[in-house]
Amino acid sequence: MRRVLTFLLGVCSVAASPLLAQQILPHSLGPWALTGNPGVAYPSTGSSPVLPSVLSEYGWKTTESVVYSGGVGEAIQATVFQMKDPSGAYGLYSFLRAPEMVRADFTEHSSRSRDRVLALVGNLVVGVEGEDLARRDPQIRSLVEAASAHAQDGPLPTLWQHLPQRGLVERSDHYVLGPQALNQLFPVNLGDSLGFSKGAEAELARYKLPGHEVVLVIADFPTPGFAIEQLTELEKQFNVNGSNPKSGSPPLFARRNLTLLAIVSGAPTQAEATALLNQVQSGTQLTWDEPTFQFKEPSIEMMVVGAILGTGIICGFALVAGLAFGGFRLFIKRMLPGKIFDRSTQLEVLQLGLASKPINAEDFYASVGTVQAGTTVDKNLPDRIALRIFR
Repeated sequence: MRRVLTFLLGVCSVAASPLLAQQILPHSLGPWALTGNPGVAYPSTGSSPVLPSVLSEYGWKTTESVVYSGGVGEAIQATVFQMKDPSGAYGLYSFLRAPEMVRADFTEHSSRSRDRVLALVGNLVVGVEGEDLARRDPQIRSLVEAASAHAQDGPLPTLWQHLPQRGLVERSDHYVLGPQALNQLFPVNLGDSLGFSKGAEAELARYKLPGHEVVLVIADFPTPGFAIEQLTELEKQFNVNGSNPKSGSPPLFARRNLTLLAIVSGAPTQAEATALLNQVQSGTQLTWDEPTFQFKEPSIEMMVVGAILGTGIICGFALVAGLAFGGFRLFIKRMLPGKIFDRSTQLEVLQLGLASKPINAEDFYASVGTVQAGTTVDKNLPDRIALRIFR
């Protein structure tokens, strides 16, 4: 029986270890205690204000929600969304943020209203709900610091920098990574017409124009070719720049700038939409720095004359070089006879073995009638006669 209980306890500890590893929210916030045990909550339970399809587009992993109590009638609900990377967390933070929420100082990207607080911490989005949260700043800071220990840092998207600032409604910008989030924010149901499946990312914001409000969405594609293809597809499905008035969709106005595709909805005229679209500038610059040249084939006369001149120059150089080498050799032989050139002691002669008498190298350079002391010369030998003729 004891072995069975030990085995069951071991199984329970192993099963509970993933839950404990996922726990991000602390057990207490100073004097504020956690009511109940922290658990993993899923959007389908109603604890999350975001649809599961939208969360999956941002790379959602888990959602943890707890309630902290500080006394009678004092309680706050804390929720933390754990995303795959900081870019997805930034997108979810911008999706959850409402325009009426003002900037807060809990983190670099944090906002608040009277009963709601949002803070971006790496790949985590921390949300707090309760009454009169302005008096709960110490508890909220303690919560954000505890979540920072579990956060994963990384670069954040910079697509918002391409949004025009003139007429921009504050805190209306949203970073979008999928069609589900886009359909909830953009007036026209574009679906996947912006090419999110091809690696596109989008930024959306609202603008105030004289007498009305418009929505601008800019999509960034990996290459200008993808941007051109998506603009062509949009013109076929929707009434973009008056291309398809029979489509039944509201008029849209679009403009491409290198890898950026900007679309305006709600503008009454093309001129007002163009004034806003012209403010969207891509930070990418395409340059062509490869050296170029223009090849021009010379005429046949020029080629013939050039060949003759080139041959003459080569022949002249060979003549001058030959005369210089020959003159230098003769000069050295005259000034230093037998010292540098034609030294008999170092001359090697190949012998064919046609005669019985060995060849003496001195016979090539000895003067006629000059015989070294102690040397017997037979002038009647055939090879001696041949050497005299050779000299």
